[in-house]
Amino acid sequence: MGTGTLHIDLTALVDNWRALDRQSATDTGAVVKADGYGLGAGRVSKALAEAGVRTFFVATAEEATALRASLGPDPVIYVFSGHMDGETQTLSDLGAVPLLNSPEQVARHQSQLPDHPFGLQLDTGMNRLGIEASDWSPAMSQDATLVMSHLACADEPDHPANAAQLKAFLDMTAGILAPRSLAATGGILLGPEYHFDMTRPGVGLYGGLPFAGAKPVVGLDLPVIQTRTVDPGEAVGYAQSYVADSKRVIATVSGGYADGLIRAMSSTATLYAGETPCPLVGRVSMDLITVDVTHLDDVPTHLSILGPQQSVDQLADAAGTIGYEILTSLGHRYTRSYA
Repeated sequence: MGTGTLHIDLTALVDNWRALDRQSATDTGAVVKADGYGLGAGRVSKALAEAGVRTFFVATAEEATALRASLGPDPVIYVFSGHMDGETQTLSDLGAVPLLNSPEQVARHQSQLPDHPFGLQLDTGMNRLGIEASDWSPAMSQDATLVMSHLACADEPDHPANAAQLKAFLDMTAGILAPRSLAATGGILLGPEYHFDMTRPGVGLYGGLPFAGAKPVVGLDLPVIQTRTVDPGEAVGYAQSYVADSKRVIATVSGGYADGLIRAMSSTATLYAGETPCPLVGRVSMDLITVDVTHLDDVPTHLSILGPQQSVDQLADAAGTIGYEILTSLGHRYTRSYA
């Protein structure tokens, strides 16, 4: 097999949702945007629905279309991007609920889908999406099914922005009757005062930080295509960025930046033969990486880059990024194995 195998443990994913649900002490939805954080929104959402999830969140109406096809008519699907121009019929057909982000979106929704459910997103200090305090009136929340905001620094529990955004959210929503939501994974871990009526875990479901107690969900095994002995002074890969200082055995492995193994992993990432670490040497190219396996007694048929030996966040650290980017960059050439 010339492509890697992406192992996705749906049982672990459901266990992570249940663990966060137990911490929430309120209704718990699930964020399945970006194709279920790169793991396949259809399979992920079906497993979560079977576990009892009834509310899902996606980024766009296009994602809601695919999710509705997988889940059927019953679950609630919220769309973070709100009611965009040209999406009226799609939202209506899907029964998807836009989270309106501006007075313009509110006006569009009221004029084009006056009897269709909606939620509202408020800007409490992130300055990304949401109705700003200067444009907000609590009267807007009449008939809303959810009023939410999003924390910018929830993965840093002691960051002062968390308390500031909580206060802003409380001030803006004082006295409203609509259900409220502020916490994603990090917000859940900040404690009950951030939970309100609905929490929306995302990355924690998929085994990522800041949910340190998450079970690992993803494994990735990459096949070894070829090995060669490289003499001292010989170079490996593009730009000859790695030069052997002694005789080395180099394995050429199927997987590259087209598969989500970003170029920032060049000469920094580690793969594993069982429990034995093997350094990636030289540049990551589009389809291939090169790995030093000199110290192995036998060259294996594959090497692992994600699994019990290395989490998505540990791999992300090696590449100077975050686990979210690793997950959502995983390519579509992999054979996907669900358990």
